[in-house]
Amino acid sequence: MSLFRDTYDVIVVGAGHAGSEAAAASANMGAKTLLVTMNLQNIAQMSCNPAMGGIAKGQIVREIDALGGYSGIVSDRTAIQFKMLNKSKGPAMWSPRVQSDRMRFAEEWRNMLEQTPNLDFYQEMVSGLLIEGDKVVGVKTSLGLEIKSKTVVLTNGTFLNGLIHIGDKNFGGGRAGERAATGITEQLVDLGFDSGRMKTGTPPRVDGRSLDYSKMIEQPGDDNPEKFSYLNITKPLTEQRSCFMTYTSPEVHDLLRDGFDRSPMFNGRIKSTGPRYCPSIEDKINRFADKDRHQLFVEPEGWNTVEVYVNGFSTSLPEDVQFKALSSVAGFENVKFFRPGYAIEYDYFPPTQLKHTLETKLVNGLYFAGQINGTTGYEEAGSQGLMAGINAALKVQEKDAFTLSRSEAYIGVLIDDLITKGTEEPYRMFTSRAEYRTLLRQDNADFRLTPKSFKIGLAKESRMKRMEEKKEQSDAFVSFFRETSVKPEEANPVLEAKKSSLMKQSDKMFKLFSRPKITIDDMRQFNAVEDYIQTHNLDNEVIEQAEIQVKYSGYIEKEKNNADKLNRLEGIKIPPNFDYSKLKSMSMEAREKLNKIQPVTISQASRISGVSPSDISVLLVYMGR
Repeated sequence: MSLFRDTYDVIVVGAGHAGSEAAAASANMGAKTLLVTMNLQNIAQMSCNPAMGGIAKGQIVREIDALGGYSGIVSDRTAIQFKMLNKSKGPAMWSPRVQSDRMRFAEEWRNMLEQTPNLDFYQEMVSGLLIEGDKVVGVKTSLGLEIKSKTVVLTNGTFLNGLIHIGDKNFGGGRAGERAATGITEQLVDLGFDSGRMKTGTPPRVDGRSLDYSKMIEQPGDDNPEKFSYLNITKPLTEQRSCFMTYTSPEVHDLLRDGFDRSPMFNGRIKSTGPRYCPSIEDKINRFADKDRHQLFVEPEGWNTVEVYVNGFSTSLPEDVQFKALSSVAGFENVKFFRPGYAIEYDYFPPTQLKHTLETKLVNGLYFAGQINGTTGYEEAGSQGLMAGINAALKVQEKDAFTLSRSEAYIGVLIDDLITKGTEEPYRMFTSRAEYRTLLRQDNADFRLTPKSFKIGLAKESRMKRMEEKKEQSDAFVSFFRETSVKPEEANPVLEAKKSSLMKQSDKMFKLFSRPKITIDDMRQFNAVEDYIQTHNLDNEVIEQAEIQVKYSGYIEKEKNNADKLNRLEGIKIPPNFDYSKLKSMSMEAREKLNKIQPVTISQASRISGVSPSDISVLLVYMGR
C-alpha cells in the first residue's frame, strides 16, 4: 500500500522561498499539492541575511503580495524594523525593506502553509523524476518511493550537489548543517539539459553580547513605518530594533590578505561564478584595492535572540583568518562567533531552457523556480515560485498560461531577462533593469496585478475589493485637485515659504500641487484639502497614491505611451518551432541564438543578445509584416 492516496496535481520539490510560494499558489488555486522537503523544520529558512525587500526587491515583494502570495504578509508579521529606501529620490526608486525575526519568519511561513487548503507535506529527499516520454509524471525519493503527479516544480536552491567551502576544508551540504541533494542534476543532464555551477556565500554569525555598539553608527527604522502587504490584516510596527554600521580598515584588509593563499576563491578550488553585486569581503578587497574601508551592517536576527548577522563580511576564508580580521573591526574587538562564514557551490540550469511560464522546453509539466535558474535572493526566488505554482495549477486545469510582460511587473522583467538573455552569474534584480520603472512602482503593484490574479482565481475577493476601494478613493482625490481652485491670497504664503514663484490669479490646485517643491503636507495647509481628507477618512496609502499621480502624471503618461508601442511588437507572435536556419539574410549568430531560445514574440526576439535590428527586419519581412 502506498503512503500517498492519490495522484497529485502539483508536487513542489524544496521548501525555500520559491518552493513555499509555489506550493501556496497552486494550492490556493485549487490544485492538490504536495510540498516535499528534506527538513520540515526549515521551511522558508532565511539562509542568508534576516531581511526582506530592498532596492527593486521591495517592489517584487509588493508584487508577490498583490498577486496573492504570502511573502509580504509573513514579512509584516515578523518584522523588527521597517525602512523605505531611496525616499530622497522619485517614487519609482522608493523601495520598502524590513529587518525580520529569522526564527519567527520561518515559523509564520509554516503556520500559513499548514492553514492552506489542498496542501500536503512530506519530509524526504527527492532523488529523481518520473518521466514518461517527454512528460513528467511524478518524483522518486531516496527511500525509493514513487509519488505520482501531473506537474512538478523544482525549487532546489543551493542543494543540488551543494559543496560548502571554509578555507582549505570543503564538505557536501546545501546549507550549514544540512546535506546536499543528489541525483536530480545527473538525470536532467541525461535528459538533454545543460547545467552549470554557481557560488554564493554568507558571513559569520556572532554573539551580539560581545559587541561594543557605542563604536558603531546606529541605523534606526523609519519614524512612521509602513508595511509590505496591501491587506489590512497587520498593523505597522510601533516598536523597532535598530541595526548598526561600522567599517573595515587597512589593518583588517591586511589580516584578510594574509589568508588569501588559503582561500578557495583564490587558490582555484572554487571555479564557479559568484554574485557580482554581493561579493565576498576578500573579493571586495581584491577588486577595489584603492578603497581603505568597506561598510559592514550589523543586523539583529530577531526580537529575543542575541545572534547577529554581519552584512558585508561574506567570506570563505579559513575560520581563524575570519576571526582575527573581524576582531580588528571597530566594535568587534571582543567578538564571539556563533559560526564562521562559508561559500557554497551548487548546480543550476541556464534559464534559456525555459518558457515564459517557467515550464521547461524539454520536459512537459516540469517547472524550475529560484536558484536552480541562476538567480540570487529570497525575493527573486519567491516571485518565480509564485509564477511556477500558478502555471502548474493552470496547466492541470487546462486553462491559459499566466505571464507578465516587462511593462506590467518587475516579475515580468526578471523572467524575461532569464529566459531571453540567460545568466552566467547569479542574477539579482535592480530598478535599472526595468525600462518602465515609473509604471512599476511599489505603491501601485496592487492596481497593476490584483485584477489579473483575481481573474485566474488566486487573489481573493477581499483583496480585490480593498484594491478597488483604494483606486476609487485615490482617483477621486486626484479629481478633487483637478476641479478645485485656490486663490492667490491663500496660496502665496505657502509658496513664499517654499521659495516658489507666487500666484497672480486663482488656479486649479492640481497645477499648484504639480510644482516640484510642493508636497502633500504643503497642500494640507489649505482648509479645503484637509477637510476633504478628514471627511473621506483617507489613509496614508491613498494620500500617497494621489500625490504620485498628480506630481508625476506627465512622466507616467509618457512611459505608458512608450510601453504601448513596445506591446505592439509583443502582439506579433512567432510560430512555435520556427526554423530560423532558412533565413539566409540573417546573421549566423542570430539564427543560432533564435533557434536555441525559440522566442514567442518579435519583441522577445529583439531582446536576445546577438540579434540586431536588421535581423528583426528580416524576420518581419519573412512573416509578411
